[in-house]
Amino acid sequence: MKRYVRPYAEAKEELLRRAAERRNPFDNTVPEEAAAILNRLATLEHEAWAAAFSAPAPAYEEEARRAEAAGDAAKARANYLLAYGYYRVARYPCMSSTGKQAAYRKSQDVYLKAGRWMDPPIDRVEMPFNGRAGEGNLSVGLLRVPAASAPRPLLIAWGGIDSFKEERRTEPFLSRGIASLSIDMPGVADAPLAGSEDAERLWDAVLDWVQTEPRLDPRRVAVWGGSTGGYWAAKIAHTHRSRLAAVIEQGGPIHHAFQPEWIEQSQHGEYPFELGETLACAFGHSTFDEWVSYAPRLSLLDQGVLDQPCAPMLCINGVHDSVFPVADQHLLLEHGSPKTMRLYPSGHMGHTSETMPHMVTWLCETLGVDGDAR
Repeated sequence: MKRYVRPYAEAKEELLRRAAERRNPFDNTVPEEAAAILNRLATLEHEAWAAAFSAPAPAYEEEARRAEAAGDAAKARANYLLAYGYYRVARYPCMSSTGKQAAYRKSQDVYLKAGRWMDPPIDRVEMPFNGRAGEGNLSVGLLRVPAASAPRPLLIAWGGIDSFKEERRTEPFLSRGIASLSIDMPGVADAPLAGSEDAERLWDAVLDWVQTEPRLDPRRVAVWGGSTGGYWAAKIAHTHRSRLAAVIEQGGPIHHAFQPEWIEQSQHGEYPFELGETLACAFGHSTFDEWVSYAPRLSLLDQGVLDQPCAPMLCINGVHDSVFPVADQHLLLEHGSPKTMRLYPSGHMGHTSETMPHMVTWLCETLGVDGDAR
């Protein structure tokens, strides 16, 4: 199949818009500084990209250390997050080169340092995983639990091919008294296994670990997967339905997104990087052609998953999504258990000012959270 290669000048236009608005992946960068780097670059080549965006980070990290020494927690947190933000962009969209891998490890270090000054703070946890030959033996999570005298309901959150556990913004849920555990979906960051037709095995380990944590209520466990992570949210809503009280699936691929025609079309869409190659990386492959060949095997329709009963499920996306087709959301409604859906007049994942409040309200109602944050 023909592979479309986006010119850097075209990609830069979208990246500059995102930087100006501090949108993914530029959430924790200075817009003018990020724009200057983009204008100096002439390519998305992986090592050049990683080096350019790693460069500003050490100065912010040093400023954070000075603030810590002076006892200024707010300044320390802000500067650690800026250091993390540049390392995060440097490794974006995935760890596909030596420089990107190094940037990710540095981003993790400074993010955890920022997490010491968050409320509630971040607790890095390791969850044993019984992997197969060649797989890892643990899943890493970032746990945040609001103070309480009784076990808290839990939201397990993960992103997609380019948004790792460090990028899961769960504060709106935390403010309502819901604990959060951010993890990596199969095939990215610290996940112990690659994506595959049965990589939902990861959630056996995560849900088993939740049972051992006394601060969490195992009867009120919800999950939220975004973008490619929405695929896994939709799948485990069915395969792990007895263990889940609620599922938010936001903008995930279900069936149509895995077909060759859509894969080529999406290379022209709103995603400014190498979409097919980045998806391939998360599923144990590397090239566009490998992804086109492999992807149809992931269809939840063809696997027979969609006609099974599922846990209570909220489906969210934008009607103009050019990464994964909105037709995949319609497919969820046409099979299996009834579901709740909200489509917004926007692009991938349905981002609007109403989207997050809608998800928070739905989850609180479904979990029986009364809104008392503390």
